[in-house]
Amino acid sequence: MQLKIMMPKKKHLSAGRAPLILFLCQMISALEVPLDLVQPPTITQQSPKDYIIDPRENIVIQCEAKGKPPPSFSWTRNGTHFDIDKDPLVTMKSGSGTLTVNIMSEGKAETYEGVYQCTARNERGAAISNNIVIRPSRSPLWTKEKLERITLRNGQSLVLPCRPPVGLPPPIIFWMDNSFQRLPQSERVSQGLNGDLYFSNVLPEDTREDYICYARFNHTQTIQQKQPISVKVISVDELNDTIAANLSDTEFYGAKSHRERPPTFLTPEGNASRKEELRGNVLSLECIAEGLPTPVIYWIKEDGSLPINRTFYRNFKKTLQIVQVTEADSGNYQCIAKNALGAIHHTISVTVKAAPYWIIAPQNLVLSPGEDGTLICRANGNPKPRISWLLNGVPIEIAPDDPSRKIDGDTIIFSNVQERSSAVYQCNASNEYGYLLANAFVNVLAEPPRILTSADTLYQVIANRPALLDCAFFGSPLPTIEWFKGAKGSALREDIYVLHENGTLEIPVAQKDSTGTYTCVARNKLGMAKNDIHLEIKDPTRIIKQPEYAVVQRGSTVSFECIVKHDHTLIPTVMWLKDHRELPSDGRFTVDEDRLVVADVNDDDGGTYTCVANTTLDNVSASAVLSVVDVPNPPFDLELTDQLDRSVQLSWTPGDDNNSPITKFIIEYEDAMHEPGLWHHQTEVPGAQTTAQLKLSPYVNYSFRVMAVNSLGRSLPSEASEQYLTKAAEPDKNPTAVEGLGSEPDNLVITWKPLNGFESNGPGLQYKVSWRQKDGDDEWTSMVVADVSKYIVSGTPTFVPYLIKVQALNDAGFAPEPAVVLGHSGEDLPMVAPGNVHVNVVNSTLAEVHWDPVPLKSIRGHLQGYRIYYWKAQSSSTRNRRHIEKKILTFQGSKTHGMLPGLEPFSHYTLNVRVVNGKGEGPASPDRVFNTPEGVPSAPSSLKIVNPTLDSLTLEWEPPSHPNGVLTEYTLKYQPINSTHELGPLVDLKIPANKTRWTLKNLNFSTRYKFYFYAQTAAGSGNQITEEAITTVDEAMASRQVDIATQGWFIGLMCAVALLILILLIVCFIRRNKGGKYPVKEKEDAHADPEIQPMKEDDGTFGEYSDAEDHKPLKKGSRTPSDRTVKKEDSDDSLVDYGEGVNGQFNEDGSFIGQYSGKKEKEPAEGNESSEAPSPVNAMNSFV
Repeated sequence: MQLKIMMPKKKHLSAGRAPLILFLCQMISALEVPLDLVQPPTITQQSPKDYIIDPRENIVIQCEAKGKPPPSFSWTRNGTHFDIDKDPLVTMKSGSGTLTVNIMSEGKAETYEGVYQCTARNERGAAISNNIVIRPSRSPLWTKEKLERITLRNGQSLVLPCRPPVGLPPPIIFWMDNSFQRLPQSERVSQGLNGDLYFSNVLPEDTREDYICYARFNHTQTIQQKQPISVKVISVDELNDTIAANLSDTEFYGAKSHRERPPTFLTPEGNASRKEELRGNVLSLECIAEGLPTPVIYWIKEDGSLPINRTFYRNFKKTLQIVQVTEADSGNYQCIAKNALGAIHHTISVTVKAAPYWIIAPQNLVLSPGEDGTLICRANGNPKPRISWLLNGVPIEIAPDDPSRKIDGDTIIFSNVQERSSAVYQCNASNEYGYLLANAFVNVLAEPPRILTSADTLYQVIANRPALLDCAFFGSPLPTIEWFKGAKGSALREDIYVLHENGTLEIPVAQKDSTGTYTCVARNKLGMAKNDIHLEIKDPTRIIKQPEYAVVQRGSTVSFECIVKHDHTLIPTVMWLKDHRELPSDGRFTVDEDRLVVADVNDDDGGTYTCVANTTLDNVSASAVLSVVDVPNPPFDLELTDQLDRSVQLSWTPGDDNNSPITKFIIEYEDAMHEPGLWHHQTEVPGAQTTAQLKLSPYVNYSFRVMAVNSLGRSLPSEASEQYLTKAAEPDKNPTAVEGLGSEPDNLVITWKPLNGFESNGPGLQYKVSWRQKDGDDEWTSMVVADVSKYIVSGTPTFVPYLIKVQALNDAGFAPEPAVVLGHSGEDLPMVAPGNVHVNVVNSTLAEVHWDPVPLKSIRGHLQGYRIYYWKAQSSSTRNRRHIEKKILTFQGSKTHGMLPGLEPFSHYTLNVRVVNGKGEGPASPDRVFNTPEGVPSAPSSLKIVNPTLDSLTLEWEPPSHPNGVLTEYTLKYQPINSTHELGPLVDLKIPANKTRWTLKNLNFSTRYKFYFYAQTAAGSGNQITEEAITTVDEAMASRQVDIATQGWFIGLMCAVALLILILLIVCFIRRNKGGKYPVKEKEDAHADPEIQPMKEDDGTFGEYSDAEDHKPLKKGSRTPSDRTVKKEDSDDSLVDYGEGVNGQFNEDGSFIGQYSGKKEKEPAEGNESSEAPSPVNAMNSFV
């Protein structure tokens, strides 16, 4: 399907396509006629309507136009023809209408003031410019005037007038002093829109001789200044009577009192005023008030709200500005001035007028003979503008008639036009605030279509973006446009493509398959033209690894990564920006292929870093913020105020927080008098606080310093504050840790922790030590001692309670009354022993001891407890006396009983009890004897199995090391263990206590047994000891097997058998090669030796030996060999059977050392078992 442009297509575009909208608007704003075709003139450039010139330079009035044939130019001045040829100072630029007036050589600019208009004319019509008003700029001087000094009271209001000379354009006003320094302004002092300087109330610091108003004329780059104004502010309260008598009221500026007063307006005057502003300008409303205290200004709009995005406050909210003002901003605005004594308001009625502005400006019209068309000139304004038409610069009312033209207000309708209808029409829209003038031609042509875009233009577009294929065209009548894709002219679908009125083909979202050749075809009734356009789609440039936000400490290194992916046919350039500007020229910044590294980071490096990747078609960027943090800078400007005896206020200015908020301040102090150079912690305050009220101690020479703390740590200390010495005072506190303890039975040692120099509160620190007996009626005895920490009172009774107190004093007086402390004179050893000691035996290892307490007076000191000495004197079983080391148990406090644990059963013990005080032990109580009952014995000390035979084992043992009583008997239990370690029936045997050896008979040969053995007393059975052992095998059979294996005939027989087997194998090999068979296996089976049967039938190898189960580890003293077994066909004879398994040993000559252990010989049907792997001799015996 072919797409034809008949009417403009409308399409809603997203905000992201703003550049596209602008591009299309530029293309369709006016129909451009190729310059090689006949056309009326068009003004292309002209000077502004209000043209202020610099009188020191030549005057240049611009007027440029185009047309075919090229237009000629003429000028009018003040409505009449301006003959350029008659003025030698005026020249016109060749090929244009621009005038140059040479006033630099001679002449004056004022001579050429006036209203100028340019006309460009050719055979098709005439175009005219705006009325250009030429005025030279002016910067006049201030008139000379004598200014008297202004004297006024403190608190009065003041207005310093500026009244600059009238200039063109108006000057910019500002106030400075003689040093060209701008005067500071505030809510109290500010400059008004008219240039005057307003004081809401004056202060003594406003006194100065050089208030100077300056006017800067930007056009001529000149500054004019007013005569300096002198102001003197005095306070009546400070004048003495003489001065007051010599001053009259007339010498003061104004008559207002310096006392506090409610606001009044300095400007504007009254309660209401009016303001008119033009649409599009800046509306500025001003209210300045005086009063004491200084008033604050507020603004509201009655019956509405102030526009949010267009409202700004200037001059400390005294000026309200609304930019791009519209008719909707008309209304009443109210300013309110308020202070603590009252409020006043002023209403400003605002009216917004409007000079004419276009709604539809007329556009050039190209028609072919016989066509119809319209020119529309639509404007608005306040008041409504008047529309008038001109034809070739002449009012249309007096222009020649044209039957194809009809005027209908702001519209001219053309029908059936002919070539003579070509002309330039001017539309003028005007009201009292200005005018608009627009030229629009009607050009009647008959032209076949032509494509203005270059042939075979190549467009390259990024995928997923709009593609605009230009097809600028011209023709009359207006051609229709068709687009095709591909050589065969494939149709374009309307739902994918957008065709614009100017011929441009838009692909809203270009994809890879959009690549190709597109053909634009323009047709009208006079012919056809076409053009090929080529489109390539490229992959977008992307940043696949973006830089990331970083927080680093000052002095460290940071890197930002930026990895770019792009179309392979495009060459990207990557650059880094800091805060949207180029990187600093600093060697610390290193840029490689995809990374930016900043070394030794400092505070100035903080900001936004942007990676920008550019290609010829697109660009992408990604940003990351770098925050440079560090510990805070030290505070500064420490100041001490409100200095009292016990407090002072410290204030400071925080240092830079280095991008990490300060959380707190730490305040430290130095006592230069007592501990110079040593700083102590004083207090901490929150980070938002910059003052602290500090508590002080008397007689300290203070200096303070402050440190700031943030999340990274604390700052360096600030500089120390000034020193502050507090007055001396009596001590605030007394010594602590007061104690009274005697070092000897006849003294009392009083000790205390002395005050430090900081706590002394003054010079001459001493201590008043006082004491008296607690239970007597004696008066206090006192002694004043120097700055020490101990005083000894001699000649005291032994261990008597004393009341003690220690009070601090200095040259200024005594500390508060101290607390009374209880102490005691020196202790002596106790005089008596505990009485009525008796013992209760709880069981064989535990006894309980009781005693009567010793009277307190006999203790003669602080009771610390009772101590029991006990020892085992003899054994009840042997009755042999022997001394054993004494044991001691101490029971704290006043306890009168205790338990003795860990006693030995069946033992004879002796004990005594003693009382203990701080001096030592008292005498011992009479010895008490007690016996512990019998207990169960310990396990027998050892158990051995000796002399194993085929059917017997002998057990030897040693009695328990701790019988804990009289042994009554031993119990022996044993049971057999088979090859799978399963236990057989248990046999229980009682053995007299006097035995240490026992032989078990009638046992099975070559059998393992497990034994359990323990002793017994009357109290019960003790712990058991276990052991394992094996009976031996038949020695005759083993000996015979060894003898056969060593006979010569046996060795010869084995060699013969081996030779026979070799011959049979050779014969079998020969027969096989001849194709015959020799039943070797049947022959071997028929003549097989019965002794060779244990060989496996499948591979002829010996049978493998295997463990029935893992061998259990032997107990201490076990002589059991390992439990490996052989298959039942193998010989059970082995050298291992004569040893003890892993416990077996050999002499240096190889002879065997160890006990024999037998094993039970089983029935032939079950096969013989061996406890070890077979020896090589057994393997040889299997062939016998």
